[in-house]
Amino acid sequence: MPIFRSNSLSVYLFTVLACFSLLSLLLLCWILVSAQWQAWNIGLTLVVVSLFLLLVVMRVKHRVISSFDRALLHIEAVKVEDYNQYAKSEFKEGVTAHFHDELTMLSKQMQTHKSQYDQHALLLYQLIDQLDTPMLVFNQKQKLSYANAAFSSLFGQPWQMYRLASPKLLGLVYTDKGWQLPSQDQQWHVSQSEFIDSGERHQLLVFTNIDSAIRASQLNAWQQIIRVMGHEIRNSLTPVSSLAESLASKSVSTRDQQALAVISERCHHLQDFVNRYSSLSQTLALDIQKIHVPVFTERLNALFSQHNLTFVNKTQWLWADPTFIEQVFINLFKNAFEAEATEVKVEIKEKAQQSLIKVVDNGHGLANTDNLFVPLFTTKQQGQGIGLTFCRNIVEQHGGTIDIKNNIAPQKGMTVTLVLPVLHNTDT
Repeated sequence: MPIFRSNSLSVYLFTVLACFSLLSLLLLCWILVSAQWQAWNIGLTLVVVSLFLLLVVMRVKHRVISSFDRALLHIEAVKVEDYNQYAKSEFKEGVTAHFHDELTMLSKQMQTHKSQYDQHALLLYQLIDQLDTPMLVFNQKQKLSYANAAFSSLFGQPWQMYRLASPKLLGLVYTDKGWQLPSQDQQWHVSQSEFIDSGERHQLLVFTNIDSAIRASQLNAWQQIIRVMGHEIRNSLTPVSSLAESLASKSVSTRDQQALAVISERCHHLQDFVNRYSSLSQTLALDIQKIHVPVFTERLNALFSQHNLTFVNKTQWLWADPTFIEQVFINLFKNAFEAEATEVKVEIKEKAQQSLIKVVDNGHGLANTDNLFVPLFTTKQQGQGIGLTFCRNIVEQHGGTIDIKNNIAPQKGMTVTLVLPVLHNTDT
């Protein structure tokens, strides 16, 4: 390498001149001893020139070594990703100066690449934060260093409350099948991957709610069935209803007219039934607003003025579509009072950036909680099996969850828990 040859050359010249100076000094001593006074001036001149050249070479060597010492410090700074320190060469031109210029240019290029990487990493973290799937990042020491906003839906609090927490503290258990979260009621699948950031190895854990995926698959299957059934039923009922009404208008028999009227009425009833079920396959156009809870609950109280309905408002605001969320409450209250409840208590509060709503009644509860959200399933004699399924569809399209459980004996009735996200930046 030319760079190291220049350094070796200075050492070589220094050695040669040192030997030359020593020989000149020996020559001068011999002249003095042998009384060769005529050669005194020549010998003295050689010694002075040799010493001068020796000092020059020593100075050049010092500057070369100093330049490379500075270059080593520059390289050490690059190794720790500090690209703002530059080594200044002792020479304005030559191989050493060119080496320092190339090293400075390399630092600037690496600084540019690092800035681009940091921008991409920031964009990636911002993208992760927008996802509704909980994602956790653990650093090289197995400490929580980052998580997205969906962390609160999994652990009930913002992730900053658990900064630098260990997986064990979060309830995570590592098995031969990977990370698992057995402490949660819901079934979560944990996917793991690794990446390098700032020279350290990190682990990324992605949590997928298996229950939600199963429900989505079931709902998709029911939606397909409902669409096919709805299409066929409409095609069959429309001509039957039209024909019954036409025959009823021409018939002179009262008995026949009554029978045809019943047929027509049942056709309209079935058409309405199909139309209502078709709402399960539709995406709702939600108009999420900032709802004033006292006004909202006062209106619900007026709708059920004949019943014992109690509201405990521990927050002033609720973020939801007023029309759809009101329908959810109406369905829940109707179910409670149809289950012979004499009292329904509703508590609305805000916790960990979420609106928590509990509806507790003292009715006879539910005989089968496994099929609550299955379309067409009902335990009521006159039920159609749409109410709770429709409620869950509304709540989940709000980005929330709904959970229904029978109360623990000896308390009768059941408890419905609604969790809705809080959107502080939503306009009123």
